[in-house]
Amino acid sequence: MLYPAVLAFFLVLNLVTRAPAQEDYATYPLAATGYTSIKVFDKQGRFVGRLLPERRYWVPIGRIPVFLQKAVVAVEDARFYEHGGIDIRGIARALVKDVVKGKMVEGGSTITQQLIKNRYLSSAKTIERKFDEARMAMEFEKKYTKQQILEMYFNEIYYGNNAWGIAQAARIYFDKNPEDLTDAECALLAGVPKNPSRYNPLGKGANVTQRRDVVLKRMVELNMITPRRKQSLRAQRVTFMQHRAQQYLALIRAKLIERYGAEVIEQGGLEVTAALDLKLQKEAEQALADGVKRISPRMQGALICLDPATGDVLAAVGGVDAGKSSYNRAFSAKRQPGSAIKPLIYAAALEKGITAGSIWNDRPVAYNRGNNETWKPLNYGGKEYGDLSLRQALAYSNNVIAVKVLEAIGVPYFTEFAGKMGLPLRAQNGLSLALGTDEVTLNELVQAYTPLATGGMRSEARTIIRVYDRRRHAWMEYPPAITPVLAPAAAFVTTQMMKDVMTYGTAKTLRKFSQKRPSAGKTGTTDDYRDAWFIGYTPQVITGIWVGYDKPRSGGKGFTGGTAAAPIWERFMRQAVASKPAADFPMPDGVVSVAIDLATGFLATAECPSKHYEFYIAGTEPSEFCPAHGGAEPKPEPVPVSPVSPPSTEGGI
Repeated sequence: MLYPAVLAFFLVLNLVTRAPAQEDYATYPLAATGYTSIKVFDKQGRFVGRLLPERRYWVPIGRIPVFLQKAVVAVEDARFYEHGGIDIRGIARALVKDVVKGKMVEGGSTITQQLIKNRYLSSAKTIERKFDEARMAMEFEKKYTKQQILEMYFNEIYYGNNAWGIAQAARIYFDKNPEDLTDAECALLAGVPKNPSRYNPLGKGANVTQRRDVVLKRMVELNMITPRRKQSLRAQRVTFMQHRAQQYLALIRAKLIERYGAEVIEQGGLEVTAALDLKLQKEAEQALADGVKRISPRMQGALICLDPATGDVLAAVGGVDAGKSSYNRAFSAKRQPGSAIKPLIYAAALEKGITAGSIWNDRPVAYNRGNNETWKPLNYGGKEYGDLSLRQALAYSNNVIAVKVLEAIGVPYFTEFAGKMGLPLRAQNGLSLALGTDEVTLNELVQAYTPLATGGMRSEARTIIRVYDRRRHAWMEYPPAITPVLAPAAAFVTTQMMKDVMTYGTAKTLRKFSQKRPSAGKTGTTDDYRDAWFIGYTPQVITGIWVGYDKPRSGGKGFTGGTAAAPIWERFMRQAVASKPAADFPMPDGVVSVAIDLATGFLATAECPSKHYEFYIAGTEPSEFCPAHGGAEPKPEPVPVSPVSPPSTEGGI
C-alpha cells in the first residue's frame, strides 16, 4: 500500500542530522524598536484610527515574547523541539484519518512544514505537495536551529486582515511592537494561524475566545501554565484597535505622503488632527448605505460634506461598502454632472450682466456641429414651456435655456470662470457643457459650489488641520486655502435663485427642510438616467451626493437627482446642521431688490397681475416699467426685500 511506504520514507528522512546555518535568513528589513504608529484624531479630539506601514518587517526571536513562542508550539506543534522537521506520530495519525475519509483531510503539519508551505509552496492538498513539504522541512531542520525556524515562522505566517508576520499583527491589532504584547494578547494571536479569517482578533467574538481557550487548555495540558494562570488570562480584558472611517484615513495617508514622501508612514510617530467630524462620518456612511440600498443593492454612491468657510472635509464616503473596497468615488470617480453644472453657468452669466429676472424662451434651436451634423438640445421629456425667467429656468432645470445662456456668455469665458471656481472643464465640449457632458469628481463639484455659499470665496478641501511630531515635539499647521473668485453680489443672487430649486423646482421634496433651514441646491441627472446628483448647502455646511453604477448604465426611468440623491442629502443634512443655529445667507453690499412683473421682467406697475421681488447686482436692475400693464410710472427706489417664489410649473431635471 502507498501509506506505509510514505511513512517509511518520512522515517528515513527523520534520521538526518542537523547543522545550524549562520547566514542571515531574514527576508525583510528589521523592525525598528520604539516604533509608534501615526494616530489620527477628529477635529473634536476623538480617536479615529491609525496609519500603519504597508511594508513587511522582520522581528528577531529575542523580541518575540517567550509566552507567545510557547503558546504557538503548544497549539500548533507540541513535539516541535523533538522532531527533525516532520512529526512521525502526527503523520501516522493524519494518514489514518485520510484513509478513512478517502482523501487528504488531515495535515499533520509541523511548524517547520507550515513555514515551508507559506514560504515556498502552494496550499494544494495533494500527496505530491506533502512529499515536497516534508523533504524541504527535513532540509530546513538540517540547516537551521529550532529558534531560527521559529523566528522565520513568526515572521512569515499570516494573521488575517493583511497582517503578514508578527510585526504587522502586533501593530494592526494592538498598536504595539511584538515585545510589548501581554500574555493575554499573545494567547489570542497564537490561535490565529489555524484559520486567520475566522480567529483573528477582529473576527466574531465567540470564535476568537473559543480558539484562545483551546490555546490555553493545551498549554495547561503540556504544563506550560497552571490552571489558575489559565483562568487569570481568560479573565483579562483585551482591547483591540478598531478600524473606523477607513476611507477617510486613506485620504489622510495620501495627503501625508504627498507632502512628506512615502517614508513618513514607515517612520510613524505623528499625531494628526483631521478636519473630520467622526460623528458626522458615521451618519454619512449610514445615510449613504441605506439610501442607495433603497434604490438598488447593486448601485454605488458617494458623499462629501464640507465646511464652506474653511474647506474642512467634515465627512467623506467613497462607497456604500467602504469596508470592502478602497476605491473612493467621492475623490476619484469622474462622472458627468448633468444639470448640477447649471448654477455655475448662471453665476457666470450674472457677472456678465444677465439678470435673474431676465426672460428667456425655451424654443428648441439646432446647432451646427460640422460634418453636416446638427445638435438640438431638448428639455427633460421633450417638453416646451415658452417664456421663463432665468430664476425659473434654473429651478426647473431647463436644458434649452441653459444652452442659450451659455451661448450668450461664450464657452471660453465659462470654462475660464469654472476654472477659477475650482472646476476644470474642456472648452472643446462646446455648448454641451451646459448639460454637464464633461466629467468631474464629486469633490471638485462640491468645491466649485463653495463660493456660492460663502459670498464668493472658494475653499479647497482640507483633510488635515495640524500634525504633531512626537519625536521632535513640533507642530505643523495646515491653514485653510481660501481664494476670492466670485463677486459677493453674484454669489448671493445665484444662491437666492437656487433656493427655488428646493421650494418649487426639481428638488421640491426638500421644501420642508428648506423652510426650517435656509438652504440652496441643485439636482443633476445625466442622459439615460446613469448618474444622479444633488449638491446643496446652508451657510454653515455644504454636502454633495452622487448615486449610480460603477460601470455606467441606466438606473431606470425616474432615477433622477431629485428622487435618488436628494433624499440621502436631506437625511444626512438633518444631522449635520442639528447643532447649528438656523441662519440665512447674509446679503452683501451691491445687491438690490425691486418688484418686477414676473412674465415680462420689467418693473411692476399697479396693474401687473403677477408681481415678484427679484434680487439684482446693483446697476443691472430693470429701469423701465412693464409695457404690458401701463408702464409710465417713475422708477421706484430699490429696497432689500426677500424674494417671493413664483408659481410652480412642470420642469426638467
